[in-house]
Amino acid sequence: MSLGGLAEIGTPERRYLSGTFAELCRIESPSGSERRCGERVIAELRALGIETFEDDAAALTGSDCGNLLARLPAAAGTGIETGPAVVFCAHLDTVSPQAPVEPVLSDGVWENANEGILGADNKAAVVVLLALARALHAAGSPVDLELLFTVGEERSLAGASVFDVGRLRSRVGFVFDHPSAIGEVIERSPSHFRLEAHFRGVSAHAGIRPEDGRSAIVAASRAIAALPVGRVDDQTTINIASVSGGGAINVVPDSCSFIGEVRSLDQSRAEQLVGEVVERIHDAANLQDCDVDVDVSVQQTFPGYRQPAGGRAIATAEAALRQCGREPRRIASGGGSDANALIAAGLDCVNLANGTRRAHEPGESVADEALAEMLEVALALVDRSAAPDAADAR
Repeated sequence: MSLGGLAEIGTPERRYLSGTFAELCRIESPSGSERRCGERVIAELRALGIETFEDDAAALTGSDCGNLLARLPAAAGTGIETGPAVVFCAHLDTVSPQAPVEPVLSDGVWENANEGILGADNKAAVVVLLALARALHAAGSPVDLELLFTVGEERSLAGASVFDVGRLRSRVGFVFDHPSAIGEVIERSPSHFRLEAHFRGVSAHAGIRPEDGRSAIVAASRAIAALPVGRVDDQTTINIASVSGGGAINVVPDSCSFIGEVRSLDQSRAEQLVGEVVERIHDAANLQDCDVDVDVSVQQTFPGYRQPAGGRAIATAEAALRQCGREPRRIASGGGSDANALIAAGLDCVNLANGTRRAHEPGESVADEALAEMLEVALALVDRSAAPDAADAR
């Protein structure tokens, strides 16, 4: 099997991709509960004799599993001492399943038979990385290959954010974690801020003396209503993710909290909007008919990026896509990925589309053919990384 060419990804490889993908999807692994999926990945790699390490991300992120790093050395005679090294990354976790996951293949497309996520985000990439390891183990890898499987990606890139990039031999990396057509290359990704507001009012009997109470829920709702939730402009969004508070139906609620996010492709715009959101929250708390206390916390969970002109990772990705007969298309995305955290840590890394659709939603899907196409691109990435002018990528 050569390192490129979809036509050479034959029936055995396609059967492996389909069967293992369905098996991985059935292993539910919401953020924080990645252990079972991680153990399945470890078992697959160890069966190939590929060394796998687990870091201490479990303790740092609250997960039941750490990040996994596997290494497949270049085949003998390829000059590993001075040759290139490359890392591929996928995450083990999913958002919380809305229903049990039962993958079904209909007209060449994988979906969940139940009304919930499939888990293709990011198990489509996980199975491709395992298939890549199998292919290069059999054929002999022309580069020093590293595979990184992270935890907690859906919780603001928790696992990748605590991963020690210094453990990598690679200086170039590739992530398959964008739900769009294969061939798209993520040139820009947003900065992300998490906000939490906690309102403290005064409880009182809702039927006997409601005028003595101050409703924290009313204050929180006024604050949310004052925010430009949704798409603020072509680079910026705001979302309120959850609201909690109150208690008995006959008590004016003295506590209410909400959690939200601000993200923008423009760091200064994100910071400006965060300031405006915080101001509007305080304004709502101070309204005459609210008059409650409020605490607001803000955290930048991950930074945005713009791929530099002449970067090796993006140049290699585009060359690999062209090798596969696809004209690359650079796009800006409102979504974050492990690439954000790895780039912030100093790795030259690029996020690529993986052919999935409707990530995080019931009806999430991925075409069976997209799995084979992703493997073709991954093999071409290895092929391009092994080119003579890639030696300084190590």
